[in-house]
Amino acid sequence: MTRSTLLLLWLERALLAVGIVLGAWCGMTLIEARYYKMMPVPSPAPVRSLPGDRGSLNPPRTAIARGEWVARLEAPTIGLAATVLEGSDDRTLGRAAGHIEETAFPGEPGNVGIAGHRDTTFRPLRDLKVGDRLRVTTADRILEYRVASTAIVRPEDVHVLDPTPQPTLTLVTCYPFTYVGNAPKRYIVQARLVSETSRAGAGGSEQAGAPGAAGRAGRAGAGGAAQESQKDRRARSAEL
Repeated sequence: MTRSTLLLLWLERALLAVGIVLGAWCGMTLIEARYYKMMPVPSPAPVRSLPGDRGSLNPPRTAIARGEWVARLEAPTIGLAATVLEGSDDRTLGRAAGHIEETAFPGEPGNVGIAGHRDTTFRPLRDLKVGDRLRVTTADRILEYRVASTAIVRPEDVHVLDPTPQPTLTLVTCYPFTYVGNAPKRYIVQARLVSETSRAGAGGSEQAGAPGAAGRAGRAGAGGAAQESQKDRRARSAEL
């Protein structure tokens, strides 16, 4: 066997090994994405009693850790169905849509920010139109939104995440959708809340005044300046 033949043989084996590794990595990535997309909606937490003189006997809500389940987002007209996890870092957005830190949680007053990659989770957003319905399902309620506007903005235009006087859902992804590399702009969808239904209604009464999504106790008392600075950093640095 000549030296050139031996080199070609080793090159063939090396390329085969690389192909096997890449194939396994792609398979695991697809399986992981499928797993997060199909995560079930948790059952509503039971309300044990109404608050009285001693306060509530119900277990307190705790802050949601990065990567934990927040909600399920659906847009029936464009076939979008996505799990929403907490956080907008690259790892979280590589798995599912992500709730943008320091924005309201689904069911809270204000502006709920959700981000997603333009080439995976939020690819269908390009076909969303004003008037289309969006559905957000949390552990304790179902929120129906109607798309009010779409816009193309710069990454620095963080005002789209500012608190709003009425319940609002803001979806953020990169733009253009077909751009190769780091897209220079952001595509924004804003929708207004039109209805809200308790998922706990079938199993018992819902606590009056309770927040609509899990994990909001950790958000109480956060300063406005700190929220704005963190939003600025997220909006400028995140590549969706």
